[in-house]
Amino acid sequence: MSAERRPLAWFLTAATLGLGVVLGMYGPAWLKGPKKPEPLPDVITEVRELSRLEGVSYHVERVVDLKDKQQALFGLVTAEDAILLVASGDVTAGVDLAELRPEDVTVSADHRSVTLRLPPAQVFSARLDNDRTYVHTRRTDVLATRKESLETDARRAAEQTLKSAAEDAGIIKRAEESVGRTVQVLVRSLGFQTVRVDFRDSA
Repeated sequence: MSAERRPLAWFLTAATLGLGVVLGMYGPAWLKGPKKPEPLPDVITEVRELSRLEGVSYHVERVVDLKDKQQALFGLVTAEDAILLVASGDVTAGVDLAELRPEDVTVSADHRSVTLRLPPAQVFSARLDNDRTYVHTRRTDVLATRKESLETDARRAAEQTLKSAAEDAGIIKRAEESVGRTVQVLVRSLGFQTVRVDFRDSA
């Protein structure tokens, strides 16, 4: 081997050895690719896929009497613009299972029983049925100014009234009972023999 080629041969030999060392140390990790995150237990994944699970819907009818009191004649006379709205609508409640946390699921060592602490039930919606909601009476005193937004205000108040009426009638408890039964059936289908469902306290 000539004197000119000898340094080149030494360089190639050293580079090959260095590459071999690097591959020996890191090659297996490169071949395996990035480490995959460990999946959540199937019981959490399956339940979360349901997302918002509606438990019960109430049909509620209420009468909303809304008045806009006004002062006329320099405050000497009180006048009013009033509306009587007959409101009809549906209130739906359920559980948002997307809020389920890993610590809310306890699986036994033999994987035969599981305990779940679900998020508390909540009212998802309170919607007026426009076909059944109507203005029964609209009265504006002579000295009063007709408030054009009064019906809109009455409808908004009606939605809140429907929600409060449903909550007073126990819609939250009924929703938790319904969702609890549904979740029990689902989790048993995953192979668990005993399923206990509780609910976290509302904040």
